Amino acid sequence: EAMGGRRKAYHAGSWYSDEAEVLQQQLTRYLHEARPGTLAKVAPDSKLKGIIGPHAGYSYSGKTAAYGYVDIDPSEVTKIFLLGPSHHVYLRGCALTGADTYETPVGDIKVDVETCDALMRTGKFERMSLSVDEEEHSLEMHLPYIAHVMKGRDFSLVPIMVGAIDSESEKVYGELLSEYFDKPGHLFIVSSDFCHWGRRFRFTYFDNKDGEIWQSIEKLDKAGMSLIEKKSPAEFRDYLNQYENTICGRHPISVFLQTVKYSTSCKNNEIKFVHYAQSSKCMMMSDSSVSYASAICYGTG
Repeated sequence: EAMGGRRKAYHAGSWYSDEAEVLQQQLTRYLHEARPGTLAKVAPDSKLKGIIGPHAGYSYSGKTAAYGYVDIDPSEVTKIFLLGPSHHVYLRGCALTGADTYETPVGDIKVDVETCDALMRTGKFERMSLSVDEEEHSLEMHLPYIAHVMKGRDFSLVPIMVGAIDSESEKVYGELLSEYFDKPGHLFIVSSDFCHWGRRFRFTYFDNKDGEIWQSIEKLDKAGMSLIEKKSPAEFRDYLNQYENTICGRHPISVFLQTVKYSTSCKNNEIKFVHYAQSSKCMMMSDSSVSYASAICYGTG
């Protein structure tokens, strides 16, 4: 079927500003607050290979997201792979966009149609319809940041919606994407929030040995984050099975961990969380919160 068309900034005006100037100032401010970033401090000679960042409304998680984006050197990036979970449709596998342009209030982003077609030819992906693409916020919430940070650069985007897949499928997609991960100029961005806590999320895990509810949530999140830093998809899955932590991007994160694992440069890749926040501090069982975290993946290879 013929591909093409423009994906509208469906959540602009609600989840973030639809006014270019307002949005630009907001992103500039968040990035300024996150300076000088982490990479310059911990591994100045390494290359950024990926980031994990949240996808809530910018008033909630925009600040946290900046701690990953601040480490991007736009002169080093030619292609971005964006992986996010599906919130509205049930996907057995992973899906690719049919659009050739993603609109944002701060500039259009060119979709890498060639790479999407090449991935389609593997037989492992389906195409998402434009309406499914537009309604999903997990990918969209990263687009203004990408457009803003990459402004004036020639780059393209490969957006991938990751379904509720099993661990075997995560390996298949990880192996498939690892050859792209290993190429210079390629950056992976993984979209995920962390714990969704409270009755409205049907998740109220609380270990009072950890102190207040919000401290118990933080400890639970950080246990998962440390397994991501260990680059251990198996242990991360065991942790999810044990605690059922409501990390909405668990599948994109797991696919990314498999990608790093299958990467030929794996020995040289580090994952490090650089920021953690909660939308509010839960004190009572009637409270609710969502956690946000940013991580960077960098390689010396």
